[in-house]
Amino acid sequence: MFGNIYNTFVNCFKIPELKSRILFTLLILIVCRLTAIIRIPGLDGAALTLYFDSVAAKSGGGLLGMASQFTGGALEHCAIGALGIMPYISATIIIQLLTAVIPTLSKLAREEGGRTQIIKYGRYLTVLLCLGWGAATTMGWENPASVFPGFSGKLVDPGMSIWWYRIQTILILTTGTMLLMWLGEQITERGIGNGISLVITVGIVARLPQAGLGLWDMFFTKGGDQQFHLGTAIILLGLLAVVIGGVIAITQAQRKVPVQYAQRAVGRKMYSGGTSFMPLKVNYAGVMPVIFASSILMLPQMVFKWLGTSNNLKFFREVAIALDYGSPLYLTIYGLMILFFSYFWVATQFNELQIADDLKKNGGYIPGVRPGQATSGFLHNSMSRLTLAGAVFLTVIAVIPIVMSRMMQVPQSVSQFFGGTSMLIMVGVLLDTMRQMESHLLMRHYDGFLKKGRVRGRF
Repeated sequence: MFGNIYNTFVNCFKIPELKSRILFTLLILIVCRLTAIIRIPGLDGAALTLYFDSVAAKSGGGLLGMASQFTGGALEHCAIGALGIMPYISATIIIQLLTAVIPTLSKLAREEGGRTQIIKYGRYLTVLLCLGWGAATTMGWENPASVFPGFSGKLVDPGMSIWWYRIQTILILTTGTMLLMWLGEQITERGIGNGISLVITVGIVARLPQAGLGLWDMFFTKGGDQQFHLGTAIILLGLLAVVIGGVIAITQAQRKVPVQYAQRAVGRKMYSGGTSFMPLKVNYAGVMPVIFASSILMLPQMVFKWLGTSNNLKFFREVAIALDYGSPLYLTIYGLMILFFSYFWVATQFNELQIADDLKKNGGYIPGVRPGQATSGFLHNSMSRLTLAGAVFLTVIAVIPIVMSRMMQVPQSVSQFFGGTSMLIMVGVLLDTMRQMESHLLMRHYDGFLKKGRVRGRF
């Protein structure tokens, strides 16, 4: 199998167009990584990096580790790409949800050229989110002790004008995110794979060396004592294999609903009937529920913690402790929110009424189900059952890294690769990129990543 995969990658560079797309993608991803390394003038990024390597790493990372993970380490370096691509993703999600509930945007999405206008709205919203997000990040770096527990010292150059620092930093952070957004769109258009997803993935993959060092420290301390025994290593390897296999299976899993098309006449032409199927994905929402739940839970914990510190109010401090990353209350709310957003995403994005209407107009029907309202009800019930299975799986996968980090004392740099958003994003992006590469190969009569020319797990 490995020899076949090697030959497939060699064949990729035999096709000039595919070769240029791959090299272009790699070049752009290198530029994206530079935005996570180049520091903003006037900030002591080395001090913050040292803090993350010592205090934050020992405490498991928590919310800070999660934020740094999404930026590919740019946050802890005070780099120009410290906001990452998340403002653009948030803006895109907001626009998609608004499209489902606002009739004007819904109509615009169905019109010719309407998608282009909606994309413009998403870019404008990205700028606004970057300005607000950048202002909050700038204030956090200005008063690091209020954001980074245990941090002593200053990040801002004392000789720098405070207002010049604020304006400069907000503009640089906004520009960095917009640059990442543009680079991602260039990959989608001229490279291989989904550009925005690849930008996130390369940031996650860049954390692998840190995860390797953390894994080494788990078993071998500086004094040579074993912190974890051999049985722990076997369990971790087994868990990793199960998680990867489960993520691939649930990402690819779908229910094929048979659809029968009747013979019909359009004008003078007669169209023969046929049998097809409608794929209903088990994990229809993808990684979005996990991102929603993580983003929303970040805010109240930070607000209550700030209120308890600023006003010295015991109640807010206790609430902040109860909502601490990895606490039982946090895990309970986190799991329930993933379940809720899984159904919410399906309810806003999967329109069974429109699907049933389109089937009826085209002379299609599901065997044993009447066209119209009965078909809509059948699709609704089917998606509800499938969504429950996908949501439960997402909850388990999202909770695994938190349990490993907080209860088993596994470093968060290691535990994040055993589930959560990191694993879901990496597997999904890898499968999507392999599909696109395989399509180029099959068009020119080369074998795909398997001898049958089909990515493992495809239907």
